[in-house]
Amino acid sequence: MSDPDWYEDATVYSFDVKTFDDGDGDGWGDFQGAIDRLGYLEELGVDAVWIRPFYPSPLRDNGYDVADYYAVDERLGTLADFREFAERAHDRGIRVITDLVFNHTSIEHEWFRRAREDPESEYHDYYCWTSHLEDAHHRGNIFPEYEDGVWSYDEVAGKHYFHQFYGHQPDLNVANPAVREELYDVLRFWLEQGADGFRIDAAHPMLMPKGHNATTLEDTELDEPIDLFKRMREVVEAEQSDAVLLAEADDEPEHLDYYFGEGEAFHLQFNFVMNAHLTYAIGVRDAWPLYRAHEVLPDVEGVGGWVNFLRNHDEWNLLKLPEEAFEHAREYFGDDAGNSWIFERGHRLRLADLYDGDHDRIALAHALLFALPGSVALQSGDEIGMGADLSLPEREAVRTPMQWDDSRNGGFSTADPDECYNPVVDEGEYAYDRVNVAAQRDDPDSLLSRVRELSRARGRCPEVARGDFGIVDADPKEVWVHRFDHEGEVLLCAHNFAAEPRDAVCGFDVDPAAAERVVGEGGFRVADGGVTLELGGHEYVWIRGEKR
Repeated sequence: MSDPDWYEDATVYSFDVKTFDDGDGDGWGDFQGAIDRLGYLEELGVDAVWIRPFYPSPLRDNGYDVADYYAVDERLGTLADFREFAERAHDRGIRVITDLVFNHTSIEHEWFRRAREDPESEYHDYYCWTSHLEDAHHRGNIFPEYEDGVWSYDEVAGKHYFHQFYGHQPDLNVANPAVREELYDVLRFWLEQGADGFRIDAAHPMLMPKGHNATTLEDTELDEPIDLFKRMREVVEAEQSDAVLLAEADDEPEHLDYYFGEGEAFHLQFNFVMNAHLTYAIGVRDAWPLYRAHEVLPDVEGVGGWVNFLRNHDEWNLLKLPEEAFEHAREYFGDDAGNSWIFERGHRLRLADLYDGDHDRIALAHALLFALPGSVALQSGDEIGMGADLSLPEREAVRTPMQWDDSRNGGFSTADPDECYNPVVDEGEYAYDRVNVAAQRDDPDSLLSRVRELSRARGRCPEVARGDFGIVDADPKEVWVHRFDHEGEVLLCAHNFAAEPRDAVCGFDVDPAAAERVVGEGGFRVADGGVTLELGGHEYVWIRGEKR
């Protein structure tokens, strides 16, 4: 576990402790339950786990409303349980990335309680206040369906406080150097507990203007705002040389390279641009969105890397699509009742919902995901085709318990169903008795087996991370082909988005006698200087050969 470049092509599995596995039967997932499932993650070929917030919280925003950065919510375990989880994961070669929410806290955090009670307290300036709302900085809230703006009145303080998210999540005043030092201490603490890196939630809002006077980090002793994240990197690397920082920076494409700080800030960024375009492309069975994604993404070679994903634990955000495609996706992928659209930007649906439960298409999407340069993030449950529960509020629709088998609560918990943090999906085509790990684990044709095979295939292909990437022109429009050149080898990856068979011919400068199939059932014939691809509906194939 000493490879400093491990993150460049890692497969990262994302799960919420609360809904992954319940080890003590109280209806809430916990770290002991997660420990019991590490063998499953090892089988899947996972290099790291990204654990969503597990800190004490009133859970008004799924734990992203943190009440204490230095503890584990008692319903999920103890600090000792976390340390054991990290140690057991490391024994299997799996690193641990935790989620840190530094843009805001819960109103129940001790810092905010002390800030509101005493305007002379040092903690008062940990947040942003105004006594003159009409003269204060205003802009739209990140949750426009639920919040009128970015200011809420606090009866105790007798002032309004600033919040870019929900009203119960006051923004931290990161322009205050004391706040920044607190954040650095939190990073050090969790590295000491066994973490290997951090997903920094809402990195973009952290740099936005805050408070009465629209203060930014440019108004501080820092030379420029990105220095906040450069300092975070210095802190984590001083503690652990191969620790990583992963940004959730859902900014405009032309600004994304900024978060890498020319190789001195974030190591990795979630690729929201590719996410919107890739998932849309598979859905509409046309490769053009992938061409556009590669056109608008900045070149970050040498300064950082992308983490590509198909879905995450929030809504599928469509804002990075061009306007016409955005409007089309809103209607095309939405549920019949119109209940899936949220925050005026996306659908609270899982991958299976978007693709009508078609495992061939879900497998195809994963094949393309694993074939892209960079790292990969998998959303817990997508590897078996779990669906959303739109009867749950807001984003909870895609945060239901993992479906392990066909026993009560899908094997997630032995508790009474009404005691579970969220109910398991128990009706319809995605019900736990129809979609679960046990039913797919030993079936070579199942979605789980195909995703597992793709994960392992990627592990055998250093070309994906180390090779030179190039798009290969191929007709028809539903076929996407790209290649990697690395140390005299060529890896060609071909994917048919159409539901019907498609043939394509393209250049392939390898020795025909030495060309080999890496993964996928698609047919191919290699001749001098080229290859004929014979792909069935939603089929894919990766081919490797020695370059001539």
